[in-house]
Amino acid sequence: MPQMRMREAAVLLGVSDDTVRRWAESGRLATTRDEAGRQVVDGVDLAALARSLADEPEPSRESARNHLTGIVTRVLRDGVMAQVDLQAGPFRLVSLMSREAADELGLEVGVLATASVKATQVVIALPSGR
Repeated sequence: MPQMRMREAAVLLGVSDDTVRRWAESGRLATTRDEAGRQVVDGVDLAALARSLADEPEPSRESARNHLTGIVTRVLRDGVMAQVDLQAGPFRLVSLMSREAADELGLEVGVLATASVKATQVVIALPSGR
């Protein structure tokens, strides 16, 4: 019977090594030890898990805290770009996107929309005069 190391199983399932280890610890995926003492997964068991994962609904890959639903309050378009302002509760978000994207989404004042925020940088500054 073919056996897969944890890393190989993770690659085949499209998840992290840690996820495979958690599944093994919780009993969702049976493991054994090979001759070298490494934790391995039986290929038949891995195939069964892969089938069950394919039948599960796709989970959201984005954190819910990164989504803010609100109303479009302003759309400024020029030849290439668009600025879209969204009011989500007390938060005003401004998105710069291509005009084509704004047009395809039908973004106009009064439209309900959801902003998905992904920040790779946060800049913090002191108030003026300090």
